[in-house]
Amino acid sequence: MNIKRYTPHISSTLALAVPVMLSQLGHVMMGVVDSLMVGHVGAVPLAAASLANVAFNVILLFGIGVSYAMTPLVAAAHGEANDQKISDVLKHGLVINIVNAGVLVAMVMAAKNILYHISQPAEVVAEAIPYLGIITFSIIPTLVFQTFRQFTEGLSQTRVAMIAVIGSNLIHVPLNYALIFGHWGFPELGLQGAGWATLFSRVVMALGIGLYVYFAPRFSQFRKGFSVGHYSQTLVKKMLSIGLPAGTQFIFEAAAFDLSAVMMGWLGAKTLAAHQIAINLATISYMTTSGLAAAATIRVSNELGKKDFKTLRTVAFTLIFLATAVMFLWGILFIGGRNILPTLYINDPEVISTAASLLIIAGFFQLSDGIQVVAIGALRGLHDVKVPSVFIFIAYWVIGLPLGYTLAFIFHWGAIGIWIGLLIGLTLTATAMVIRFYKLSHNPFPPG
Repeated sequence: MNIKRYTPHISSTLALAVPVMLSQLGHVMMGVVDSLMVGHVGAVPLAAASLANVAFNVILLFGIGVSYAMTPLVAAAHGEANDQKISDVLKHGLVINIVNAGVLVAMVMAAKNILYHISQPAEVVAEAIPYLGIITFSIIPTLVFQTFRQFTEGLSQTRVAMIAVIGSNLIHVPLNYALIFGHWGFPELGLQGAGWATLFSRVVMALGIGLYVYFAPRFSQFRKGFSVGHYSQTLVKKMLSIGLPAGTQFIFEAAAFDLSAVMMGWLGAKTLAAHQIAINLATISYMTTSGLAAAATIRVSNELGKKDFKTLRTVAFTLIFLATAVMFLWGILFIGGRNILPTLYINDPEVISTAASLLIIAGFFQLSDGIQVVAIGALRGLHDVKVPSVFIFIAYWVIGLPLGYTLAFIFHWGAIGIWIGLLIGLTLTATAMVIRFYKLSHNPFPPG
C-alpha cells in the first residue's frame, strides 16, 4: 500500500469532516444530556426515555435519511459549477422534507400507544408515553434543519450546521436542567421537562440555520431555492430514489437497535436502563465517524461530478482509515472506562454493573461501526443506496437480531447475548459495504 497516496487528503478531508463531527456530536448531545440528567431522577425515567426513543428514533432517522438525498446532488452540481441545479435541489428538498415531517409526526402520534402492548414494565410505559408525545413534534424543526444542513454541507460549508447545533445546545442544557429539576422558577417536570427542552431547542436550531442561509451573502445566488411553485416531477423522483432507500437504511439499522431495547425491557427496567447508558455512549462515538461519513459523501459526490474516479477512491479509503483510527481510540476508552462511565448517568450498582459489561462489547464493535458508516457514506456519494439497504437488512434482521435473541433467551446469556448479535450485525455490514464500494468505484460509470 502506498501511504503517500493517501496523506495529502488527510488535512483537506479533516477540515471538511471535523465541523460535521462536532455538529453531529452536538446534535446527539441533546439525547446524552437528557439521559445524564434524567438518570439522576431514577432508573424508571431513564428506562422510559429509552423506550420512547424506540418509537421516536426509527421514525426520525428515516426522515433524516430521506434528507440525505440532497447532499450528493448538491455536491455533484457544485463539482459541475451549476448554481441552478443547486437552487433546484434546495427548493425541492424543502418541500419533500416538510411534507415528510408532517407525515412522520402523524404516524408516531397515531401509533404511540403500541408501547402498552410490547410487554414492557407498566411504570416505564406510563412515563414514556407523555415524553414521546412531546418530542415527536421536534421531527418538524429537525427536518427543516436537515434541509439546510444537507444543502450547506453539499457546498462544503460544514461549519454552518456546526454553529447552529452548538447554539442550540447552549440553550438546551440549561433549559433541560431547569425543567427536569424545577430550578430558576420553572416547574419540576422530570422526563417531560427534557422533552420540552429538546423541542424548543430544535425549533431555535431550525430557525437559526434557515435565516442564515437566506440572508448570508455567500448563499445569495441560491435564494431562488426558497421560492414556491414550478416543481419538477423528475427531480422529485430523483431525490426520492436516493432519499427513500437511504431512509430505509436508517430504519433497518435503527430499528434493529430499537428492537434490542425492547428485548432489554423483557429483562427488566434496570437492564433497559443499562442498555440506554451503553447505547448512549456508543452513539457519541458513532457520531464522530458519521461526520467522516458525511465528508465521504461530499468528497465522493464532488469527484464524481468531476469524473475523477482515482481521487474518488483515494478520498474514500482515506476516510475509512481515519474512521478506523478514531474508533480504535473509542474502543479503548469504553473498555478501560467501563466501570466509571456509567456512574456519570446513575448511582444504581446493578445498572452500573450491567452497563459495564455491555461497554466491553461496545468497545469491540467500534471498529466495525466506524468502517460501515463511512463506507455507506461513500456509497451514498455514488448514489448507490438500494443494494446497501438489502445488505443492512440481511446483516441485522436475518442474522444479528435472531442470533442475539437466541443467545439472550434460549442460551440465557441475557443482555450480553443481545449485544453480541448487534456486534455480528455491524461486522457483517462493514465487510459488505467496503467490498461493495471497492467494486463500484472501479466501474467508470457508477450507479446514478
